[in-house]
Parts: sequence; C-alpha cells; structure tokens
Amino acid sequence: MFLTQKWLYDAILYIYALSLLFYFSDFMDANRRAKRIGTGLLIFVWILQTIILVSRLVTHFEATAISSFEYWLGFSWLLVTISLVISQFFKIEFLVFLVNIIGFSVLALNLYSRPGMDEQFGVSQAMRDLLLVHISLVLCAYASLTIGSVFAGMYLFLHKQLKGKRWTPFTRRLPSLDTIERFSDRAIIIGVPLLALSLSVAVTVLLAEGRPRLMLDWKVLTSFATLIFYVNYIIQRAMLRRPGTQLARLHLIAFVMLIINLLSSYLSTFH
Repeated sequence: MFLTQKWLYDAILYIYALSLLFYFSDFMDANRRAKRIGTGLLIFVWILQTIILVSRLVTHFEATAISSFEYWLGFSWLLVTISLVISQFFKIEFLVFLVNIIGFSVLALNLYSRPGMDEQFGVSQAMRDLLLVHISLVLCAYASLTIGSVFAGMYLFLHKQLKGKRWTPFTRRLPSLDTIERFSDRAIIIGVPLLALSLSVAVTVLLAEGRPRLMLDWKVLTSFATLIFYVNYIIQRAMLRRPGTQLARLHLIAFVMLIINLLSSYLSTFH
C-alpha cells in the first residue's frame, strides 16, 4: 500500500509540473491549446489527489492521529479544486496558473513527509472529532486566504500597469480592478471567519484536554497574530475606506503572516 501511494504521489508531481508548463505557455503567449491541455492534466492531478486522500481517509478512519502528509496534501487538493471551480465559472485569466504554483510548491515540499514516514498529530479519542473539525476549517481558511492573496497581487500589478498607461496584450487579459477587488474581498469574507472558527475549536481542544500552557505555543500565537492582521484589513476596508492599493498591500502583509503561521508548525508542540 505504501509503495503504491509513493508511486502515485510521484506521478502526481510529474503530471502537475507538466500541467504548469502548459499553463506557462498560455501565460506567456495566449496559447489556448496549451491552456486546454494544462487544464486536462490539472483535472487528472485532482483525480489522483482525490484517490490518495480518499484512500488515506478509509484506511485511517478509526485512527486517532492525523499525519502532516494528509494535512498538506489536503491543502494542495483544496487549492486545485477551488482554482478549477473559479476558472470554470468566472473565467479569470491566470488565476489557475498562479494559485497552482503555490499548490505545486506545497505538494513538492510534502515529499519530506511521505506516507508511512511522517510524524503524527496525536490526540485522544475523545478529542478526535474536534480535531478533524479544526483541521477541516483551517485548511479551507488557508486555501481561501491564499487565493485572496493572489488576487491582491494581481490588483497591485494591474494598478501599476494602468497608472503607467502600459496597455500590453498581457494587461488586457486580466480582469478589471473592480472584479479583482470583489473576488479578493470574497476570499477574505470566507477565509477569516473560518480561521476564527478553527482557532476557537483549537482552544476548546487545549482547554478540554487540560493543556492551557500550549496556548503559548508558537503555532497558536502566530495563528492569533494572523487573525489580528486580517481583522485589521477588514477594519481598514469596511470602516476606514482605505484605497484599493493600500488594502491590497495590507492583504499581502497579512498573507506573509499566514505563511509564518504555516512554517511555525515545525516549531510547534501543539501540531
């Protein structure tokens, strides 16, 4: 079983990389045929990722531990899923390519936590359901906020191009500033409440298990710091009515904090 999953995981990485090469061809030269091939390969990647995730869920259904392999694979799977859905229904150029650069990076780094070789996030059986809820919420939050940061980067780039009156074919393929801002806000509206809910569940787990000292763990502290950064963005957006460029910068600063939060897992005793 382990060897099968290892082989399948390697296949996903190679197909994923090939898909991004076709998307890059479209990114550089508006190659629609390359984009269609890239999309087909990415859908195949999604299918293979789904097979591994379902297999892991079935074989570990009664387990009281969740591995870092499953954690990061689930995050990458969410990025692929959301990017394909948005691309299909909203036809936003370059979104799939930009989001899946992040998704591929996560998947490649996850080589360091191969199935059967990774550490596990151990919990008591009584807290298992709560932990599953926490991980589900936080992965969805991470995926939503990651996609929102891509929109924020697109906003700053397009604003700079328009301000400099650089009307290139590349610029014309991007959605309008209003459209980018609207989708960026939607990502925040979805991601921030999910992040807050996931933190409340994590705190519940710590208190219920009698481990309040872990509230000072790096993962917990950076999670709260990340939430504060995003709440500050919401205040600047809804109450102070900051201009779009300032908001996009605040969005990216908050995303940097989110990345620090993700990396803090390696210093954490909670995860």
